[in-house]
Amino acid sequence: MNYKNKFSSETVVLSLLLKFLKINWLIIFCLAFLGFVGVISLYSAAGGSWDPWAKNHLIRLLFGGILMICIALTPTYIFNKFSILSFFLGLIALVWVKFFGTGDVARWIMIGGISFQPSEFMKLGLILILARYFDYLPTVHLESLSTYIIPLFIILVPGLLVISQPDLGTGLTIILLGLAILFFVGISMKFIIISSLLIVSSIPFIWQQLYEYQKNRILVFLNPEMDKLGSGYQIIQSKIAIGSGGVFGKGFLLGSQSRLNYLPEKHTDFIFTLISEEFGFLGSMSIILIFCLLIGLIIRVSLNTTAIFSKLVAFGVAFLLFLYLSLNIGMVCGLLPVVGAPLPLISYGGTSLLTVLIGVGLVLSINVHEKKI
Repeated sequence: MNYKNKFSSETVVLSLLLKFLKINWLIIFCLAFLGFVGVISLYSAAGGSWDPWAKNHLIRLLFGGILMICIALTPTYIFNKFSILSFFLGLIALVWVKFFGTGDVARWIMIGGISFQPSEFMKLGLILILARYFDYLPTVHLESLSTYIIPLFIILVPGLLVISQPDLGTGLTIILLGLAILFFVGISMKFIIISSLLIVSSIPFIWQQLYEYQKNRILVFLNPEMDKLGSGYQIIQSKIAIGSGGVFGKGFLLGSQSRLNYLPEKHTDFIFTLISEEFGFLGSMSIILIFCLLIGLIIRVSLNTTAIFSKLVAFGVAFLLFLYLSLNIGMVCGLLPVVGAPLPLISYGGTSLLTVLIGVGLVLSINVHEKKI
């Protein structure tokens, strides 16, 4: 019997077990709770049926959860090492989808019968490459405006590629995510002032570049009544559903707006309206509070680690979740224009779900492997 190999395998198993026990299980609880809400909401959206959404969502949650745990047990330096490769693979996928994409609007890539949206995975690639860039950059260089030329290029190229698909909401999300990371790093105030002036002065040009349907979305956001049966229909019905839920809601499977199909996209971007109608203000606020707890726990991981790469990755994932949450709820409540913004872990959609779970897996890896302050 080879005792050396036996000892080595037992050491590996013990090491993995110790890492497994170090996982932040409060983060796992938040994910499990939100995933459960997603399954029962999709079950309700289908009129009390597991098909076509709830069963697939549950399968994706289980697969994504296993992948997340595997990522959590992987040392953080490996993700640092492959950050540049992941970013350029993401860029290649965005260029590919521009010319060979599938779907009504070409935003998906089909491989082996499985379709995915590369713009979602690009968000993680952006977080990783910016974290690597600033990890290798001496702190003294942060005050120089030239330091931010490369990061801005890294942010704008994928952002503008996605906007050109056209997917204005996701493209702006990528750009906002990148700018938030620059702000967290400690960007020079001179850069913030100059950028703000450039953005304000370019608004007329940006408006002229928008597609007609994008302009209509903004105009309808300002006044939904201008097109009650067209562009304004979704937001008007969404407000009716949210308001009709009251404090305690109408009850599970008893939402009249969703039952009578007044709610378009009730299983994807507008699923929060279904939840608000059936579970009321208290149910909606409970979900928002769980999201806030999850984001807060991830930010704490960022603040408690010593490595710059890990700090920026954890912050990036937290801000990505915040963007998903604020854009989706702001949209369905009429506080923001209607854009393609899913409610993470709850809305039906495999790519966005896997993006969130992979991102949280990176945070769990940081929590398990990195030194604490």
